[in-house]
Amino acid sequence: MRGAKPEPVQVIKQRRDTALRNLVAGIPYINFLGIQFDRRGDELTAVLPFQDKLIGNPFLPAIHGGVTSAFLEVTAVIELSWSILWEEMEQGTLDPRKLDAAHLPRLPKTIDFTVDYLRSGLPRDAYARARINRSGRRYASVHVEAWQDNRARLFAQATGHFLLPSRDDPTAPTPAPTPEA
Repeated sequence: MRGAKPEPVQVIKQRRDTALRNLVAGIPYINFLGIQFDRRGDELTAVLPFQDKLIGNPFLPAIHGGVTSAFLEVTAVIELSWSILWEEMEQGTLDPRKLDAAHLPRLPKTIDFTVDYLRSGLPRDAYARARINRSGRRYASVHVEAWQDNRARLFAQATGHFLLPSRDDPTAPTPAPTPEA
């Protein structure tokens, strides 16, 4: 007896990309800043396309420090959330088709976040990658690096500690009861 035919790779890839898009769309500030995520397998690279509104000091010009910090923190939060989603999708405990804007998992909460500004962020696209140093049941430590033209020449880096949502919590808020006639 033969097992079920495996799904085509393109179908799986499309479902994972949709799950990531929905996760990112659930945070309005990501859309405001214009941050995008490039997924290659389970690895994410955050992209902050340059826009004039991101400039903090027009005389240099340089990307605003708050934008840089937000870019790094968003990258860390999405990396943590994606690693949890990825694990659940691979184990089959989460159907990515059911992951939409109304049924997103709870996001990690920032405990602390320390940013090192290594040089001015120039008026061009920026990239960031997060690495999870430790992730337990309730706590995670993440390191993020941001660069522009040269991956080896960072303009900022950060380390953050996050409180993870309980795995026992449902991935969606409980819907309000509907009145029965």
